[in-house]
Amino acid sequence: MLSPIILAALGALALLVVASIRRIPEGHVYTFRRMGGHVRIVGSGTHLVVPLVERVAHKISLAGAAVPVEDLALAGQRYRGVVYFQVLDPSRADLVIEEVETLLHNAMHRWLAAPGLPETADARRAWLKQSLNAELRDSGLLIARVDLAALA
Repeated sequence: MLSPIILAALGALALLVVASIRRIPEGHVYTFRRMGGHVRIVGSGTHLVVPLVERVAHKISLAGAAVPVEDLALAGQRYRGVVYFQVLDPSRADLVIEEVETLLHNAMHRWLAAPGLPETADARRAWLKQSLNAELRDSGLLIARVDLAALA
């Protein structure tokens, strides 16, 4: 018969092995941070992590997301918008993913106040999409679509 100390050690070892296995769903990327600040980006699949040393910093979806942008003003008219974006480069997007809503909200306000804004709705959406993509290209994000709707 095994002694209780050996059984406890085997149980602790089994818990450590189970805690070190991390399953990442398809279409997602996780960034793991170690205590010293080292960042590791891991794609979908089953991976081994070092428990108590590495922790999940961000869970980034590669499928795309939508950010509502409220309280937009253009020529005295109130607008509501939705910006659809996709993460293309998780390593660069990891730096801005926590504040992506604020980043897109501020950029939409800035571009709607910019001179040279097209008059027609379709041209305005295309121009905003192009301008946002030019601004956010270095962040690893791609703006897929910009919707603007006037508030009644």
